[in-house]
Amino acid sequence: MNRFAFMMLVILATSLMGSSFAVGKIGLAYISPILLVGIRFTLAGGLMALWVRNKNLPVTSPDWLRLFVIGLFQTTGVMACIFLSMRTIPSGQTSILTFTNPLLVVLLGSLFLGLKYRAYQWFGVLIGITGVFITLGFHLQFSGGTLLGVGSALSWAIATLLVKQWGSRFSTWVLTAYQMLFGGLTLLLLSFTMESTKLILNTTSIGVILYLAILGSIVQFATWFYLLSKGDPGKTSAFLFLAPFFGVLSGWLLLGEVIRDYVYMGGLCIFLGIFLVNWTGRANNKDVLIK
Repeated sequence: MNRFAFMMLVILATSLMGSSFAVGKIGLAYISPILLVGIRFTLAGGLMALWVRNKNLPVTSPDWLRLFVIGLFQTTGVMACIFLSMRTIPSGQTSILTFTNPLLVVLLGSLFLGLKYRAYQWFGVLIGITGVFITLGFHLQFSGGTLLGVGSALSWAIATLLVKQWGSRFSTWVLTAYQMLFGGLTLLLLSFTMESTKLILNTTSIGVILYLAILGSIVQFATWFYLLSKGDPGKTSAFLFLAPFFGVLSGWLLLGEVIRDYVYMGGLCIFLGIFLVNWTGRANNKDVLIK
């Protein structure tokens, strides 16, 4: 693949990741948060499950349980925290907090899986944490929305480590389809039992659902996994730092959210930290890659 085509696909995937925050916040005016993401991922996962129905599905109950657990963290935990947090903090801030997850992967992987990381990766963690502190206005305000934003990053980091442990058991497409489907169904169950369900169907809300399910989920995942298959996964994953940039930009364009000066400085530190965590440099095959 030539460099121009590669970069266009990177921009497509990361802009869809980032813009989903602002588009989702628009949907919150018509649909309760957990119900919105439940519909999104049940629809997206169901469509993908139909497509992969003949593609090496798991044959044992433990493997189906592993898919469910991955979906519980990757879809249910991440998306519930994201959309609940956006009720009280800007979508751009939620996207920045969520995409600090590679930094948490380094910390959790080192603590619980005994993974080894290079000095520049630990330096990236330090810079990233500093960036979060700056982005939040040089103070840590432990509001519910902020804690939920951190919770989304933590849940995503746990899911990443689970995929690292179990992912080789499944094809990429089966893993993607069923973790979305199981996570989406769990979100629907949580919505009906834990929140005051709101569903107003009109042109805007239906457009939001279709955007999030088709563009923000299926197209985004398909493009991203295609890029991973065509290039070095570690180097490709470094481009995830673009997603919070598009999250803040789309919040400004679609929602009129104000971008404070210190957010630029903090965001730059976060992007640099995530890049250092993901950068492979001239590492040999024994080095850890955060994907």
